[in-house]
Amino acid sequence: MSFRSDFPLFDDPNVHFLDSAASSQKPLIVIDEMAEFAAHHYANVQRGAYRLAVEATEIFERARSRTASFIGGQPQNLILTRGATTSLNMIAFGWGAQHLRAGDTILATIMEHHANLVPWQMVARRTGATVRPIPITEDFRVDMEALEDLLDPSVRIVAVTGMSNVLGTIPDLERISASIRRTGALLVVDGAQLVAHRPVNVSELDIDFLAFSAHKMLGPTVIGGLWGRSERLEEMEPFEGGGEMISRVEFEHSTWTDIPHRFEAGTPPIIEAAGLLATIEYLESVGMATVKTHDSVLTQYAWDRLRSIDDLELYGPEPGDDRGGVISFTLGDAHPHDLATILDQRGVAIRAGHHCAEPITRYLGVSSTARASFHIYNNESDIDALVDGLEAAVRLFGI
Repeated sequence: MSFRSDFPLFDDPNVHFLDSAASSQKPLIVIDEMAEFAAHHYANVQRGAYRLAVEATEIFERARSRTASFIGGQPQNLILTRGATTSLNMIAFGWGAQHLRAGDTILATIMEHHANLVPWQMVARRTGATVRPIPITEDFRVDMEALEDLLDPSVRIVAVTGMSNVLGTIPDLERISASIRRTGALLVVDGAQLVAHRPVNVSELDIDFLAFSAHKMLGPTVIGGLWGRSERLEEMEPFEGGGEMISRVEFEHSTWTDIPHRFEAGTPPIIEAAGLLATIEYLESVGMATVKTHDSVLTQYAWDRLRSIDDLELYGPEPGDDRGGVISFTLGDAHPHDLATILDQRGVAIRAGHHCAEPITRYLGVSSTARASFHIYNNESDIDALVDGLEAAVRLFGI
């Protein structure tokens, strides 16, 4: 079944968008729902007693409820944020800054996006904790033996990507969790890519926090989620202060309102919440199992076609159940930015650079890579256009 016609961008058959790992396209129903809400239902949420405000609040809270259900959680455990980066900063500064001390250790894999590494570095500088890397194996998976060796009583946080935005690697979260629990460490998962491409049920995963962004999963920008265990959320301090997150304000001190609202200071992304609700409804109609299968089939097709190109180096595990629809590569001595420019002239949009994950790029021994990434609107014609463009680059550069 093809979903391409649901996305207005592809009304132009010459567009081959292969940069969904950076930000995905939106189906027309999401665009329309946001416009409808902005035009006919908009008001600020939570405090207003008039009809529009009540309706807007109901839609906002329905977005929370449906999104929580989408990941197998409860609404009271889901904070609506500006996206995965904000969510991970909330964990680092709301929990980490309160509980980490000198001598504590934060472990993070070397394939983390900067959003699940830089906040921990900042908190480590404040608290005296140390950030240490978890290496990967030669086949681009988390090195579980190395992780076991790193685990000791000083480890308080283990930060892991749910799916690498460079390698496509999907770590075994259940195995990682089973390994770290004897230390009492918390497991923080950057689910920005995972939630967008795989069925996720937090009630079945032994994790403490999950961060994700709507714009990776066919939804709007500037909204996402932070799911946390109840006891972990109770241990957190608010990341921001202001209106809506308070119970009572005296001039000398304030008290916080209930979770999750205590972590949602100020006016939230209201129109985007309407878009998030439409996104969840759309993805549920498609089925995340369908998204997973589509990714797997297309990734295998792309992998097979790309590895037939001379001097093209592929990075990441062989296609399989623990690999998502992200393929990074280099082509001879051609600079990835030059490849991206050549491909763009043929209507093929890919990413080039370090993809906000410099440690893993450095580990691969390159300054940058080219990256093609997929979602349900992509098909074999997009891969064929990519391969044709790369073969043209081979001829142009004389590789």
